[in-house]
Amino acid sequence: MSNALTTTNRILCHFSCGAASAVATKLTILANKDQNIVIMYAETGSEDPDNLRFLLDCEKWFGMSVTRVKNEKYTDTWKLWEEKKYISNIYGAPCTKELKILPRQAFELPGDRHVFGYTADSNDIRRAAVFREHYPELEIITPLIDKGINKSACLAMIITAGIAPPKTYAMGFPNANCIPCCKAQSPSYWALVRKEYPMEFNRMTDLSRTLGAKLAVLKGERVFVDEIPLNHPVTEAIAPECDMLCHLAEQEF
Repeated sequence: MSNALTTTNRILCHFSCGAASAVATKLTILANKDQNIVIMYAETGSEDPDNLRFLLDCEKWFGMSVTRVKNEKYTDTWKLWEEKKYISNIYGAPCTKELKILPRQAFELPGDRHVFGYTADSNDIRRAAVFREHYPELEIITPLIDKGINKSACLAMIITAGIAPPKTYAMGFPNANCIPCCKAQSPSYWALVRKEYPMEFNRMTDLSRTLGAKLAVLKGERVFVDEIPLNHPVTEAIAPECDMLCHLAEQEF
């Protein structure tokens, strides 16, 4: 049946294989035991394989299965970038729309209430406000903000539950995004990718050179990732959060 003709009272939890979305989902389950809760995960095909282990551990913690959705046109981000001949620029990246938004839209139903793992950290509060502004048609629930739970607390709650966080956290990455995240501009992020995922770094070096995509910003100038000095520090490897706000920026410009 067409989504346009179907309504639902589901609570749709958007799980991203990160600590925050896991805690937001668990809190939603605990607070809505008599409700129709569905957990959705948009597969990109480009995350660290340990994310699947984390998902399976979380399913046990949730006491519920996670529904995986995927854009079957693309096996992973690499296939998308190569086909579109476009990786990223200052306004956004095509992977958000194709691998996250479109699968979500195909799965959601009118009347869904959407749970997102925005935390009580100031940047996330701002992002959640922007998200609500641009998607007024969605009923958006942010249990972590409502309860004042920040990212550090989410990580502690996951560990207390006996779940090992995604291994990218221990490597120094601030999230469990795709490897690499093409929206990252931090040279420290790319230096960390070069250290921990040399095959993916070299592949991005070749592809970005081919497409002329200068993804990193070094000393105020956009540079190719292989122009980052080999001794560049890998601390504070800032990477963007992967959500629909990137796609909004791309739409607006």
